Amino acid sequence: MTGIELIELLNSSYRRWHLTGDMENGVIAALDLEGRLFTIVNGQVVNRVLPSAIEKRSNKNAYLNPGGDVLWPAPEGTTLGYEYPTENWRVPPSITGAVWEVISTKDNSAVIKAEIDLINNQQIGIPCEFERHIKIETLTNALILKVTEVIRYIGKNTINNNSFMLAPWSLCQFDSVEGGKVVIPISNENDVWDMYDSSKNQRSIEDNQLIINIKTLKRFQLALSANVAWIEYLAGDKFRVKRSVLNSVAEHRYIDIADASPDKNPSAKGVKLSVYCDPSNFIEIEGCGKCPDKLTPNKEMSVIIQTEYVVTE
Repeated sequence: MTGIELIELLNSSYRRWHLTGDMENGVIAALDLEGRLFTIVNGQVVNRVLPSAIEKRSNKNAYLNPGGDVLWPAPEGTTLGYEYPTENWRVPPSITGAVWEVISTKDNSAVIKAEIDLINNQQIGIPCEFERHIKIETLTNALILKVTEVIRYIGKNTINNNSFMLAPWSLCQFDSVEGGKVVIPISNENDVWDMYDSSKNQRSIEDNQLIINIKTLKRFQLALSANVAWIEYLAGDKFRVKRSVLNSVAEHRYIDIADASPDKNPSAKGVKLSVYCDPSNFIEIEGCGKCPDKLTPNKEMSVIIQTEYVVTE
């Protein structure tokens, strides 16, 4: 899909948007689609785009995933996650219906913001502001996207660590292509673990790199520790995308982001990067920030995620 075609789709679906850069090389922020970002290189949208999810609306019966790059709160499941306060999995309407606004723009940069009230699986309400500070650098056949992801607690009361976990979590989606793989610089398997069933048949280690075969008949997700520097998706001979966590609040800690049962306590293992592969032919490469020990009014959780897009065909 071209950037122009995506804009036409957003307009016909009555979705607001903002462009950083230009229609040849830039980033479209879909303000009425959870503030998702869609990156354009050489006129083409590199991220996954699902038109039907843009044209229609999510509700409690069905979540429609439009693709792109989204900021979500972590964790997903466990006793302190945000997807199970009604017992069954669902993306909260405060996320799907969030009103994102452009609050500042400069050359090749922008800041978008939304108010999003969260309810965790303990039924504790956590009012927040989400911000995405977008900055791009364009190169020949490439674009570097640097996003400072911020979740700001705006409640009046202090919430202690036995009652919450909260960290910014950036999920970036792509179509699975034939011959595609994910490469991770890792020589020690202690730095990688499965969030669902075993993915042993989908991965191998070659020359101190973990190679993931993304074509799968069942979903799987790999968690990566703070020791891992980056993850890279090689989409055959079409493009490659490399994600890195550049900076997070030093005194905070990485947490378990897993989509685990809401009656299960979070693991002590903290996740910095993650790879999700789905049998419906899409993948996510994900970066995570850290969680503080307690939430006090105006406490910020932030992380800088760098994504390098290179078109190779």
